[in-house]
Formats: sequence, structure tokens, C-alpha cells
Amino acid sequence: MTQDALPSLERAVRGSVVRAAETLDRLGRDASHLVGKPVAAVAPADADDVVALVQWARRERVPLVARGGGTSLEGGSVPSPRSVVVDLSGWNSILEVREDELWARVGPGTVNLDLQRALRPRGLFFPPNPGSWTRSTIGGNVGTNASGPRSFAYGPTRAWVRAVEVVLGNGRRLRLGSLALKRSIGPDLLSLVVGSEGTLGIVTEVTVRLAPTAPTCEGLVVPLPDSARLGEVASRLARAHGTGLSAVEYVDRTCAAALAERRRSLGPTGQALLLLEIEADGPMQAAARRELVRELLSTVGVNGAAVAVNPEELWTLRGEAGTSLNEQVGPSVREDVAVPLGRLDELVDALRAIGREAGARFFLYGHLGEGSLHPNFAVDPPAWPPNASEGRWSGPPSLSGGRSARSTASAFSRSRTSPRRSGRMQSIGCSP
Repeated sequence: MTQDALPSLERAVRGSVVRAAETLDRLGRDASHLVGKPVAAVAPADADDVVALVQWARRERVPLVARGGGTSLEGGSVPSPRSVVVDLSGWNSILEVREDELWARVGPGTVNLDLQRALRPRGLFFPPNPGSWTRSTIGGNVGTNASGPRSFAYGPTRAWVRAVEVVLGNGRRLRLGSLALKRSIGPDLLSLVVGSEGTLGIVTEVTVRLAPTAPTCEGLVVPLPDSARLGEVASRLARAHGTGLSAVEYVDRTCAAALAERRRSLGPTGQALLLLEIEADGPMQAAARRELVRELLSTVGVNGAAVAVNPEELWTLRGEAGTSLNEQVGPSVREDVAVPLGRLDELVDALRAIGREAGARFFLYGHLGEGSLHPNFAVDPPAWPPNASEGRWSGPPSLSGGRSARSTASAFSRSRTSPRRSGRMQSIGCSP
């Protein structure tokens, strides 16, 4: 796209068209180390405006990159050259909540935590809670099939989407899914859209499933000894029945120390930490479940005393892990990988080997109960060898896992779905 096409863009849409360098610089980044340079950004007025925008992009052969909160760790919303960012962060309305049917209809720019707080007085919640839940949007959660601490018990975003309204790359507007609990006829196109990172279209509305909140919900912080094997810890807790565990998170000792700088009462310093959440029907059941978890952890060599914390504060703090690390150790290259629980320890060994080979300090945190972790290599991103992750990344696939637990499309799908390569697909990348 050239600057000559911008006047026609401004005529094609009713929403604002942004060309200011400062704004485009912000919209050219997400939480990864990648940077893009869009030509312009559009904040569409409504779904009809998105249709008009996509039709314009199709005519002009311009890639579109949908964006929510820009919190993705994989570069999913980093724009490709000569592209236009579709900024949906302003579409933040909670349009309808049906308590009796356990669903809510929301705009794609609705921030995850804002939805949670709106649902709380009704005794309901939306289970997926990415670490970035204070900033990430529901549309981005859908685009990346985001996980979070509570995915240990409740699964990723895909399990909690009833329906979406989406504009395809040809400008056609579709509604996929159903308000009915059972959908068993034909291909599951809704599940295909969830996690597609905008490569199949731009989501303009989401209907999410809701769950009733537990009467009692407790956060726990448990110190981990250096001898603890993460795979054994995760597998032991995952196999147990009756724990009420809804979240099993991990932060290594450096990350724990960085987070403790923000919240002194987090727990013991100088050790890696397990961050847990227990749901129960009341205080007595919660106490019994805490004791059961303590007994289970003792069987894998974890005997430290647990510290009780407010769950919402705990997950908000956990979401600041990357920022806290950057403040403590400087910039880093951050990834997102997942393997089966039984191979977590092999993954950690492989990641440490990458750090040694690259001469970079290595730090780790993530969704331990899911086998999904965020390795961090403390190195200035521009200095990181371009093939450092690619060339050495045989680890996760060989462990029956994959690079990027939330993202398999990411940057590589851009070139394949750009209108310069395909007449069908134009919307690319979608970040929480």
C-alpha cells in the first residue's frame, strides 16, 4: 500500500483513519519483541464499516491486521509492511447478559477483567483469564484461543465461545455457532475461527458461555524447592480427584523475586513458587481441599507452607510477570510453548540448553497445569540471532508439543493470507 491509497480509504469508511506516527508506532507493537510499521489504522464505526473496510482492502490489495489490546506474546497483531491496522479496542460494550441461559454477548474490544467485574454481582464469570486479563480483549482471546490460570480446570477460550459474528476476507458477514448447548451438525466452523488469529476474518461480536462462581475461592502461594520436578508436580495435581484446583501456575525464583517487589506479601522470597486457586462450596470444604493439596504436594517433595492470597490480586500480579522481569533483568525475548505434562522437565532442560548456547540468561513462568510455559531469554531483542529460536526449536515438537501454546498462525500466516498472495483472505493477525 502506498500513501496514494489513503484518500480512498478515508472515503470508504465512516470510522476514524489514523496516520499519526506516534499512534502507528504504538499499534505496530504487542507484548512480543517484534515491531511492525503499518501505513495507517482504522477504528471502524460498526460492523457495516468493517465490511466496507474489507471490501476496500480487497480492491486495493492491502493487508488488514485486526487488533484488540495488543498483549499477544507471539507477534500475532504486529502488522506486516504496507498494512492497515483494524483497531477494535473501542468496541468494548457488554451488549447483553442472559443469566438464565449462561451467556453474554459482547463487543470484541471488551477487556476480559471488565467483563468479569460486570458479571460478579450476578454470581457468574467467564472462566478464561489470560495473564494479561487487565488489558486483553475478548476478541483477542477468541483470536488466539487464549489460555489462562483457570484453563487448568476450565479449558481454553474455545470451550467458552457460543457464537461469533465475523466479516470474511471477501466482505461477507456471517454468524457462526448457536445459543443452543448442542451443535453437532456439519463442520464446526466456529472452532476453526477461534484461534485463527484473524486469518479467516475479523470478529465483530462474540457470545461467550458463562459459569457460576464458586461460593468460596482461595488463592495459595507455595514455595518450590530447587529439587522439585515440574512435570511430576503438574501430573500429580492433574491426576488427583477432589482438590477443587482451578489453577496451577509457576514462576521461577527470579520472576518470583520480581513480583515480590510489587507485592511484598506474595510469600517466601528466594524460591520458585506455585500459584494455586482452590474452589469450594464453603470454608470447611476449602480447608479440606487445602489439606488434600498439601498432602499431594508432599508426595513430590514440595513441603513449604502455603500463603493465602486474594485470587483476583494473585492473577493480576501473575499477569505482570513479563513486565516485572523486564524491570529487573532488562529486555528479553519471550516465547510461548506447550508440551504434555509428562515431558515438562525435558522441555525445561531443552530451554536451559538454548540459553547456554546463546549465552543468555533464562527465566520461566506460565500455566504449569496446562504444560504451557513462557520462556524468557534476557537479551536485547535486536541482538538475538534471527535463527536462535527457529534453529534450536526442535525441542517442543520433538516432545510432542509445539511452539507457541496459543499461536500457530502468527507471523508465518501473514505472507500466506495477504491479499498479495490470495484473493480470499485479507484480515491477518488478532491480538488479545
